[in-house]
Amino acid sequence: MAYVFRTFKSKTDPATGKRVPILDSKNRKVPHDQWRFQITDHTGNRRIMTGHASRSETEKLAASIQQKEDDIRRGYRPAPTSADQHTTRPITEVMGEYLQWGNSQGGLRGGPWSKGHYDHRQVQLEWWTQKLGLTLLKDLDGGLPRVEAALRDFQGQGRTGKTLSNHADSLRSFCRWCFDRGYLEDDPLKRMQGFDTAPMTQRRALTLEEAQRLLAVASPEARIVYQVALTTGLRRGELMQLKVSDFNHDTGGLNVRREISKNRLPSMQPLPQDLFEALKESAQGKDPDAPMLWVPTHTTDSLRKDLEKAGIKEWTPEGCLVFHSLRYSYITFLDQAGGTAKEQQTLARHSTPTLTMNRYAKTRQGRLSELVEQVGDSINAALGYTTTAQPKIAVMGKAMESRGLMVEDRGFEPPTYALRTHRSPN
Repeated sequence: MAYVFRTFKSKTDPATGKRVPILDSKNRKVPHDQWRFQITDHTGNRRIMTGHASRSETEKLAASIQQKEDDIRRGYRPAPTSADQHTTRPITEVMGEYLQWGNSQGGLRGGPWSKGHYDHRQVQLEWWTQKLGLTLLKDLDGGLPRVEAALRDFQGQGRTGKTLSNHADSLRSFCRWCFDRGYLEDDPLKRMQGFDTAPMTQRRALTLEEAQRLLAVASPEARIVYQVALTTGLRRGELMQLKVSDFNHDTGGLNVRREISKNRLPSMQPLPQDLFEALKESAQGKDPDAPMLWVPTHTTDSLRKDLEKAGIKEWTPEGCLVFHSLRYSYITFLDQAGGTAKEQQTLARHSTPTLTMNRYAKTRQGRLSELVEQVGDSINAALGYTTTAQPKIAVMGKAMESRGLMVEDRGFEPPTYALRTHRSPN
């Protein structure tokens, strides 16, 4: 049952510190401009709300709300959800809250997003807001067909599957975040299919001879960056954020701080002794917070110029060379040096050895041919010859010669139909 009532203005008495009513010139309490009313909601709890300046209008409002609550209690209407309170919020306000959450604890292991990830998410969400014409949070309801149409249009502009997947993931993650917090009654993009993110171009690793030629032609500043990348596998962003204070003098390596590591885990990356001494010498007199290396903004463009000077092909049938190829080269060199799968995974700072071995460790066609040749030599050695010279097959040689069957000086085995056999008298 709803009823309407008045409340009165009050103030704090400076003498007692208590709230006292405000009185008019006739010593009467001064009421608030708007009437209040009380209802009993569908759960049986009493709720007090603010109405209008007019008592009659407030009574109508109270009666209407009470009727809705009674209908919900009787099962005539669905019960309200927490999403009902948020669907009319401006989409930009909710996206701002999402970005603040990501910048606080949205990253790996409860850490903040990296600056690059934050910037990408912000740009991509702004793109979605304009592309879909989003104004309120409820505009996302039933939005899957529109999202898919926007991605198809984006795909028609020549965007790769990885770019499409990144844009789709930004909005999908936002919708999931809203659903988990009760801002949306359902996740509108939960049935959205992914895109093929296989790279259109394969990256390759440098050979050891190519790495030596690259270092020989590079400038001193670029050479030391290439050396560190080739002997630690550090990524471009990690190299750019290394500080002089990251030297680990106890172990002769580099401390990769949690905030710059991609997996958000601190680690110590070993260095060859001569390179460590060279880096330590170049850092003498520098501020501990100064950058350790000078890394160009456009690393792949700089690498391309040095590859051209060294006479190294950027493109081969095995793939192309980019700055990240130095990390591929490092892991490939570890594999060729005899490192175990666990050792390579640890030095590469990967979560699983599968990623290390299947994506980063590269095989070379020449090396594969050598291995097959060695297998062939091992097998043929058991038969008494090698692949470089094949004399008569020793297997059953004397027995076959005694029967007048000679084997040619090439091939592996004579055809079985040429072997005459006799039944044993027993």
